[in-house]
Amino acid sequence: MSDHATHELLIARLARDLRPVAPLAPPWQRAAAWLVAAVWVGVLLSLFADFPALRARLMAAPDMWLSLLGAALTAILAGWAALQTSVPGRSALCALVPLPAVLLWIGASTAGCLRLTPIAGTVPEAPMHPMVCLEFLLLVSLPLLLLLTWQVRRAFPLRPGLTACLAGLASAGAGATLLALIHPFDATGEDLGLHFVGVVIIVALGRFGSGKSKEGLLF
Repeated sequence: MSDHATHELLIARLARDLRPVAPLAPPWQRAAAWLVAAVWVGVLLSLFADFPALRARLMAAPDMWLSLLGAALTAILAGWAALQTSVPGRSALCALVPLPAVLLWIGASTAGCLRLTPIAGTVPEAPMHPMVCLEFLLLVSLPLLLLLTWQVRRAFPLRPGLTACLAGLASAGAGATLLALIHPFDATGEDLGLHFVGVVIIVALGRFGSGKSKEGLLF
């Protein structure tokens, strides 16, 4: 048997058990699907939200709505970046896209803690309430992190750690955004510190829960 015939036979044997694979949706479509899930959580939380009071708080001081905007943009841009970097061949520079939103989020939140007088529409926060905020942040962010991780598994990311960190950052941003719906308190140093701890925990869970396999990220 000639070498050509041998090669043809080998190819035929290898291709015999192949099955069609559905093409992967573009990163923006998968990011949009993940954001829809986050919006549905927001719809459920809106049943308990006082929107007139929320509007008053946001309009009372620029740092309030800038912080919320930064968190929301972080969720959107980091989610897109996570799905973008999960595709082999895409540039790691995509990870820098959420950076301006993260800086806005951190800067506005810090500015709120430096305010000397409380803003209208807020109530005094109970001593242990920041811990409740941390628990809420983790409770909401973790399912979103799992969902986003599931979305990137089929893409086989070549930088699983980077992709996982971006997924964690996106989930933490979404959780912080949703927390604002039911958080009638002014920013405090303790509150900001525990929010930061929550974000770090979510990002760390995404990073250390990742691993390389033939399917991409694992938990």
